[in-house]
Amino acid sequence: MDFLTPDRIRVVVEGMVILILSITVHEFGHAFVADRLGDRLPESQGRVTLNPAAHADPIGTLLIPGLALLFYGGIMFGWGRPVQTQPSSYTRKLSMRTGHLLVAAAGPTMNILFAVVISLILFALYKTNVLRAEPNSLYEAMSLAIYMNFGLAMFNLVPAPPLDGGTVLAGLLPSRMLPAYHRYAQYSVFVVLAFFMIPALSAIIRIPAQFLYHSWAGDILGMPVL
Repeated sequence: MDFLTPDRIRVVVEGMVILILSITVHEFGHAFVADRLGDRLPESQGRVTLNPAAHADPIGTLLIPGLALLFYGGIMFGWGRPVQTQPSSYTRKLSMRTGHLLVAAAGPTMNILFAVVISLILFALYKTNVLRAEPNSLYEAMSLAIYMNFGLAMFNLVPAPPLDGGTVLAGLLPSRMLPAYHRYAQYSVFVVLAFFMIPALSAIIRIPAQFLYHSWAGDILGMPVL
């Protein structure tokens, strides 16, 4: 297979490692917060863990992203196994709607925190001359991981169920607006599909992700942005 070059294999391996770890921290965030709120279901299902095997979906985490990387050199989309929760089990110190909001927001928040942790490690390695800002290097792979996690956070915060942003929006809306929200939610899957069918819509995700990446890694940490 002529296209199966060492460079293509490197792209596939790097992309899959980054995606699997990113999905793992995302789903762990949901499970951890639900558990802290009193819902023992995620723990009983083995989801309160950073073990990727507990969160990877054979199709959404492995097959589709792997094929996309192999044939197109990039990841179009991917997903992990959804964390099942029982909002009725959340602590009574919070309303069920607020608890559900916190659990939903935990996934994107973990992606942002993961991006920050990776960038701080990269910053230390760069400043101590362990890594150089070169193409096709570990520096570039870690930079991609930072950007991808900012992008995953922004995409998941799109206010359209089944994305986390839909649940966050429902938790923030006044009660009087919930009937209208539920009517919208019936068709929101088409909003999500539009991001994959209309390339121009990707700017809604790409521009904020690039801003976060360049502002944090480039302007604040002062690292070369590849």
